[in-house]
Amino acid sequence: MSKHYNQNKALWAITKASFLAILKNPGALFFSLAFPLIFVWIFGSFGSDGFTAYKIAVDAKSDTTNPLYGIISNVPMFKLVHYKSSEEQKKDLEKGRLAAVLNISTSTDSISNLPKFNVHIKSTTASTPELAQVIPILENVSAALNKRFNPTQPNFVIITKDIYSVREYKQIDFVLPGQIGFSILFSTLFGIAFTFYNLREQLILKRFYASPINKLNILIGIGFSRLSFQLLNVIVLVIVGKLFLGFTLAHGVFTFLQIIALSILMLFTLMGVGLIFSSIVKADSTIPLLINLFALPQMLLGGTFFNISVFPSWMQVLCKLLPLTHFNIAMRKLSFEGLNLLDCWDNVGVISIWMLVIYTIVYKVFRWE
Repeated sequence: MSKHYNQNKALWAITKASFLAILKNPGALFFSLAFPLIFVWIFGSFGSDGFTAYKIAVDAKSDTTNPLYGIISNVPMFKLVHYKSSEEQKKDLEKGRLAAVLNISTSTDSISNLPKFNVHIKSTTASTPELAQVIPILENVSAALNKRFNPTQPNFVIITKDIYSVREYKQIDFVLPGQIGFSILFSTLFGIAFTFYNLREQLILKRFYASPINKLNILIGIGFSRLSFQLLNVIVLVIVGKLFLGFTLAHGVFTFLQIIALSILMLFTLMGVGLIFSSIVKADSTIPLLINLFALPQMLLGGTFFNISVFPSWMQVLCKLLPLTHFNIAMRKLSFEGLNLLDCWDNVGVISIWMLVIYTIVYKVFRWE
């Protein structure tokens, strides 16, 4: 008599084996668990108590002893700063680095002989998006203080505005540099990593290595073809942004050439990362996982879609360690603020340090077969 086959045990065995196979797949674990957790953590860290902090300067002549200043300084949406140099303050205001400059003073009403607070807001058209949020907040704070201290005196708090025209900061001036960085990051990593992995697996690199061609020329030649294509994408994005969307190129062609030079530096840096990934993986299915581990934090923390100022201070320190953050910052300085690469020496320097470290690793791990 044949023994009855237990279908329940078979079902359990298949289920268990399939589940263990999923757990052994790093890609499945990353995209199903780690990836959502990273998004939740990063977006959950926006601002203090969920608010975006607007950078506001306090005029040196402001009365910092009155109650209004104390209330404004405790508003979580405001980050009050004090400048030692009025020229530096004016420079940041005109370049959109400041939302506004506040001058808070106390005076006496000539008719009622009662005290009143004056808030003078000085800003520029470069800070229009931030100013649209800052002014209503100040009006609400002032109205609340008016109601609390002197509800019978409607002019207890008076707000005046002085907004003068400079180069207008448009949404595209923030968006386009971030999208260029985003495009360079992923397209270069995927293009270089898969290209060199396939060339090595097909023994094409081995044949090149055995030829009399200089080894560095082989790498540069293959890599340069990929980088040229990515650079063409950058050129198209900038031209379309300028002609159709009003993207700012502060000094025209000179600024355009500066952007191209910065893009080439970033492209060569990311090419090194792609070479590392193509050399250390055992199967091409692992390449996307490594690329996402390297690129996703930069996409989210590098100022691609939103300013890093939305994060708490400790996280901004982490953001400033990433090369894409400095690429995005430098791109915006070049295009809108009209600076040159020498003025962006700190951002260019961080990217260069990354490139030096990356190519040191490439030298150690790159394989021809």
